Amino acid sequence: FPLFLQVTCNCFTISNGEMQDVGVGLYPSMSLLNHSCDPNCVIVFEGCQLLLRSVRGIQIGEELTISYIESLMPTSERQKQLLRQYCFECDCLLCQNQEKDSEKLAGEEHAWKEVKDAVNEVRYPKSKEEWKHALARFQNLLSSNMGRLPDTNIYQLQMLDCAMDACINLESWEEALYYGTRTLEPYRLYYPGFHPLRAVQLLRVSKLQYRQDMFPQALETLKQAYNIMKVTHGTDHSLMKALMEIKEECEAMMRIQ
Repeated sequence: FPLFLQVTCNCFTISNGEMQDVGVGLYPSMSLLNHSCDPNCVIVFEGCQLLLRSVRGIQIGEELTISYIESLMPTSERQKQLLRQYCFECDCLLCQNQEKDSEKLAGEEHAWKEVKDAVNEVRYPKSKEEWKHALARFQNLLSSNMGRLPDTNIYQLQMLDCAMDACINLESWEEALYYGTRTLEPYRLYYPGFHPLRAVQLLRVSKLQYRQDMFPQALETLKQAYNIMKVTHGTDHSLMKALMEIKEECEAMMRIQ
């Protein structure tokens, strides 16, 4: 049991190129890093290799920090998770000011609670039928909540993300792009500066634009992703190399046209 607790408190969630969880790993030196909800560093993976990247200027003697949890949650939810899993309360400026909490829970409360439940209930569909069922439920909620929930509501945003995933799995590219495009402004709001999740989202949307022959738009979205990813991932990361390949293909297609 003590070993289990040590792993729970000190492990890192290993993610793939699209920041999807694929496993956990122990990295002893990196476990020394403390938490902030507004960290000066991020962690990304290249396979099982952990990379620590700074995302802003760091002063001599300044502590390096990372976020142990998903920062999209409201302050109260972040505090609950940190206390439950890591046994401490965060007192960073973001938590003290409860910054952006009003935007995160904007809209009618009963509507976003229904959306929150729906997203939690349809996690990890495995078959096309399950994806179809999930998408139909999201479409109904998006339609019925029109004007009641802004896309900046975090549960509405999560549902848009899930709807995009469903459409991608069902090869409904045009609809996937519609949902993906709606997520970009909330991502910019909640992941300002240099954040790997925003870079990956921009890259995903650019792929959908490219697939529909929207080459100028895809190129512009790729440039935004590149400007973030060169900081969060570095120019040698495999995801950056994939981005550059799509960029070259876009430029080639634009020359042909």
